[in-house]
Amino acid sequence: MIDWHPVDVEHVHLVWAVLLLVGLLVVLELRARGAMAEFLSPIMQRRLTARASFDRTLLKLGLVLLSLLCGVGALMRPQARGITETVAASQTSADVMFLLDVSRSMLAEDAAPNRLARAKAEINQLVSRLDGHRVGLIAFAGRAVPVCPLTPDHAYFDTVLSSVDTRSAGRGGSRVGDAIKTALRGFLAGPGAKLIVLITDGDDQDPYTEEAAKSARDAGVKIVAVGLGSETGSQITLTDPQSGAKTVLMHDGKPVISKLDGAMLRKIALVTEGAYVPAGTSAVDLDAIMESHVQPIVRAAADATVRVIPAERYEWLVLGAIVFLLAALWVGAGAGDRRAT
Repeated sequence: MIDWHPVDVEHVHLVWAVLLLVGLLVVLELRARGAMAEFLSPIMQRRLTARASFDRTLLKLGLVLLSLLCGVGALMRPQARGITETVAASQTSADVMFLLDVSRSMLAEDAAPNRLARAKAEINQLVSRLDGHRVGLIAFAGRAVPVCPLTPDHAYFDTVLSSVDTRSAGRGGSRVGDAIKTALRGFLAGPGAKLIVLITDGDDQDPYTEEAAKSARDAGVKIVAVGLGSETGSQITLTDPQSGAKTVLMHDGKPVISKLDGAMLRKIALVTEGAYVPAGTSAVDLDAIMESHVQPIVRAAADATVRVIPAERYEWLVLGAIVFLLAALWVGAGAGDRRAT
């Protein structure tokens, strides 16, 4: 015995609309037949028209009625009493915000072709391994500028990333804390892992970076910090794109020394239970970063969860609606009562 109960009972009122529609179709059919009978005798109707018999038309309309009633029943979401089923919940996307240092020191060529170009290439490769997840980009130096909000459109992200240069932030310096706070404001509300990938080569000049890291921790955001350059300090050599001449970046008559604040990066990574990757001037091991730091955080949110729900039975009514509709089409397409003279 079928023991179903509807969840959305209010849809039962659609039955009246179905009956009214089918009744209107019957009336129109009767009027059409009556109008034809006024001009043609039954014999001439059979000779000149291919109209289906009245019984066949009623059968077709009856099948349409059954199809619509099954559709209404499906909308009412019948469920089997006392029966449950286990289903996998939809996967949750992770949000990964990239913070890219675009200060002039990123033009240093100790990493070929320069630090900024290498960082952009590595971000591009990391994003290519984050299919199905949202990514965003913030360029920072003396201030932080959101250049790409969180988006699942990786092609758009790549286009924006390719246009980023040392003019994107518009102010010199390196304020990591400001970049973190800007990233926190850019995260979307909802479930899923939230991760910041910070890439910088500078000496942090923001006194509130640790406070920003604690705000990230409280918001459930982890930080993976990638440090480019030397912690002991190094001069910045630039190449003129026109002449190819190499010069040392100067300020007030003295060479600018780029010094990575590795201690601060380690601290903010530790505060958020993230990771610090001291890349230095060598090639970054992307596989190690992905496998050891990024993927475990992202995978934790992307794993499907399982839940138990009442057993739905609407699919049987949907199937019935389709079967009755196909039957109605078959009856309507059948041969009429047309006869040869």
